[in-house]
Amino acid sequence: MVGKVYISADIEGVTGIAHWDEANASHAAYGPFQERMNVEVAAACEGALQGGATEVWVKDAHHTGRNLDPARLPRPTRLIRGWSGHPFAMVQELDASFAALALVGYHAPAANGGNPLSHTMSSAKFHRLLLNDEPVSELRLHAWIARSLGVPTVFVSGDAAICEEAEQLDPAIATVVTGRGVGHSMVGHHPRVVEEQIRSQLATAVRRAGHRQVPPLPDRFVLDVEFRVHHAAYRASQYPGATLVHDNRVRLTTSDYLDVPRALLFW
Repeated sequence: MVGKVYISADIEGVTGIAHWDEANASHAAYGPFQERMNVEVAAACEGALQGGATEVWVKDAHHTGRNLDPARLPRPTRLIRGWSGHPFAMVQELDASFAALALVGYHAPAANGGNPLSHTMSSAKFHRLLLNDEPVSELRLHAWIARSLGVPTVFVSGDAAICEEAEQLDPAIATVVTGRGVGHSMVGHHPRVVEEQIRSQLATAVRRAGHRQVPPLPDRFVLDVEFRVHHAAYRASQYPGATLVHDNRVRLTTSDYLDVPRALLFW
């Protein structure tokens, strides 16, 4: 048996999604993609259990955090709904007791052409984020939280751009591509094929989790955030340790990685 497996689930990287209406619970187009999120997360839970997980924890990590139906998930899954306000955000409750982290329905980062819904954390506030001079996605932000705890990220599903980033971040991460962004469109794979791949690939990844080495984090972190409006950047520059480097750009430099998600929580 492997032990506890954590699954963080988003919607903008599930199969077929191509427009913000389809990620918005108040819009009629949301229903089919809420269903797709439920199906792909359930497949991930089933795969984790097949791979030897004794417990599966799931964070509903899209928008309000209230998209997944608990009754659709297999026993003995635990579901985290809503937002606590903790800086771990999309991996709330993750700690060193988990054997592996899996990310389902993840998507390309802000200002990236790999998904028509590309963004990082708040699309309303942030135009672009850089970490150590590289574009930072929600994948990297949360996989590095896991690294800080000694927990390996073993699996990612989502658009081709985020899967490519996952493989660059750690070649040992298993990936399942749900589709490929082209301009403001998405070329998607067949949903049933994706479900099967998620289930089988995550089962294999979980079986191998005990043999995974967790890559080390850098010694220093430079977070640059470009805000959509300059006055939001000015306000954020008042955060301890932050500096205004351009009218709409704020920089935070730290040797403690957890300062990064903590700053984003308050910005």
